Amino acid sequence: MDEPDLGPSPAQEISFLSPESFSTLDEYSKNPRFIELQEELRGVLFARASGENASFDVAADQQDGDDAEAESEHPPPPPPQHGFDFTRVSIPKLTLIQYLKNWIIECAPYLDKFDHARHFAVHVPIMAAGSPALFYAVLAFSARQAERRKTGLGSSAKNCDSLELYQESIRLLLLERPGSSSSATVLVTACVLAVMELMSGSPRNWRRHIEGCAALFDLFQVNGFSGGVLQAVFWCYARMEVCGAIISAGAESTVLALQSWAPPIPGRVVAGGAEGGADAFVRDAFYRSSLESSDMHANWAVYLCAKACDLLYRHTRATELREPDRQDRRPFAVQWRALWGHLQFWLKSRPDVSLPTLVSEDNGQTFPTILFAHYPAISSNQVYHATCLIMLDMRPRHEPVPLPEGSAVWHARRVCGISLTNPHRASLINAIQPLYLAGKLLTHTAEHVAVGKLFKIIEETTGWGALWRLRDLEIVWGYMPGEILAAMG
Repeated sequence: MDEPDLGPSPAQEISFLSPESFSTLDEYSKNPRFIELQEELRGVLFARASGENASFDVAADQQDGDDAEAESEHPPPPPPQHGFDFTRVSIPKLTLIQYLKNWIIECAPYLDKFDHARHFAVHVPIMAAGSPALFYAVLAFSARQAERRKTGLGSSAKNCDSLELYQESIRLLLLERPGSSSSATVLVTACVLAVMELMSGSPRNWRRHIEGCAALFDLFQVNGFSGGVLQAVFWCYARMEVCGAIISAGAESTVLALQSWAPPIPGRVVAGGAEGGADAFVRDAFYRSSLESSDMHANWAVYLCAKACDLLYRHTRATELREPDRQDRRPFAVQWRALWGHLQFWLKSRPDVSLPTLVSEDNGQTFPTILFAHYPAISSNQVYHATCLIMLDMRPRHEPVPLPEGSAVWHARRVCGISLTNPHRASLINAIQPLYLAGKLLTHTAEHVAVGKLFKIIEETTGWGALWRLRDLEIVWGYMPGEILAAMG
């Protein structure tokens, strides 16, 4: 698999991005070693995806004794065994145990937000006991989250623990012998490290963090219906894709082609020659699966948002670059109408647990109160409203859409109301990009301050960078940088 031309490297990106691009990121994101390790990880993942056996080459070099010093400093991993190895880094064992505890209690729920089986909290630690690369990836993620939150657990580490753990995970991933039994652990390791990078690095450089994962999903033919931990890790990856596609604002589509997100389309459907037939097949697959699992109904919302971002990308290419749409030859208005119909079908087919427990429009607050008792329902309904915002922004002229669904402001106010009413941390992380889309439509200072407070809460309680999006909104709203933060007191 040839590596695509992906534009500037992270180091090059730093030279031309404005300081505001790093507004909520510490010096860690610009650490030369962190940037080097990102590139090293990409190389390892692409080598895996292309079938290159880098681990055997490294092992052979060590056996030949060409670099005895490096061998003594970085001995090869022992044969797979069940049990955590705390001896590979200079960090005290007690600290590493605390990082593992923090993963289970604090970090994994962020990634399990649509998964009642809690694969990242329950199953990933079990897998990590037999995979040193995955174990150190989990520790690196947890350490970085603690550092970002500036808690007592990570405050004394001075941003060093996560970097050392990140480096060790990459080294162990390089040395791990490939095989069918390791496919799942490699995918989970790559996904955990990608999320850690997005939490730590420039969010505008999102593609470089996830394209290695995309290559592995393509290689192993894992999709959103694969079941078990593979399905869980896919949808964790998919949420990263959607966040990045929203950030690109139509300039880019998803890294992994959308036809790879669902089961293969049968030949009889493809032979029919109607793109709408393929869409209907995928819709029905999601619907049948969602009848068995409300989690899958939430994942369906993520897929529809990715579809809207892809439609925006293709529409932008067609209107601004006069580039013909070879992916779907139907007129744009027909494509838009079909996707809007799928969105409304998603809304009408919500299971009871995905419906709001309470809705109050006249509550004396800035935004409506919309309470959910089911955690996946929080984000999935918010993603639905955010997707409608994307769709309405490119609605074809004279395309009738009944109210209130046809009102972008109506959707924007619900995006904000959902976050204000449901302070579930995992859902707040997923709300950063929807809040940005909604915020662009708000006009009153009280609304701006309320959204600003949400971004501040997200960053302080979860460790995820969010205030950089508030600074983007300040530009849209016409404020000076930091003016809304100052108004919040």
